[in-house]
Amino acid sequence: MSKNIGRRKFMQTAGVAALAGLASKSVYADDGKTLIIGISCSPRKGKTTATAIQVALDAAKSFNPNVVVEMVDLGGMEISGWKPPVPGEKHTDDFDSILPFLKNANLGGIIIGSPVYFRNMSSLCAAFLERLAVLRKPKLLLADKAVGVLSVGAYRNGGQELVIQQIQTAMLCHEAIIVGGKPGAHQGATLWNTHNDDILKDEFGIGSANKLGLRVAEASLRIHSEN
Repeated sequence: MSKNIGRRKFMQTAGVAALAGLASKSVYADDGKTLIIGISCSPRKGKTTATAIQVALDAAKSFNPNVVVEMVDLGGMEISGWKPPVPGEKHTDDFDSILPFLKNANLGGIIIGSPVYFRNMSSLCAAFLERLAVLRKPKLLLADKAVGVLSVGAYRNGGQELVIQQIQTAMLCHEAIIVGGKPGAHQGATLWNTHNDDILKDEFGIGSANKLGLRVAEASLRIHSEN
């Protein structure tokens, strides 16, 4: 049993290290590329929220060859909420591996997704948003970044727009530029998990994710060209 636990911990650590290594590469530093990252805040790694985020990222990438995208799936990661600093104690968990993406000089946009739990965002999403506080001082690093939001619920009207609004409100504290999608997804992308985790069968929801990705790419490039 201890060997299995040790192996799982090793694989998790190795995955986090690989993620941090990828983020540290300067592949976005040349040719004027604009980076858009997708953050899947579901504890279920690789499931419906991650799929929806990937759909939005693919749409963003298709918008313009100057857009590059990266997926960050928080499923399986250990991220605790904000804690007051304690002298001599360093707060370390898997959030540290995500910071290089968020601090990338060519970051132009972010697409954040969360499942709906009791008409609220996931606790993982709440913890992630709380930890973004480190990007507010001494400088607002996420200011003027285009931010789009999507949510996946168990019902068509299961609280998706409430979750989108919750995340958008948090990102306004960073002076981010909140964008929605095109018609049919003005507030963000809303998806319905009604086919046993095959979210691609939700044609309306997938369409809204596509529209959101296109809008985030459009806004990111416009902002990037003005700065």
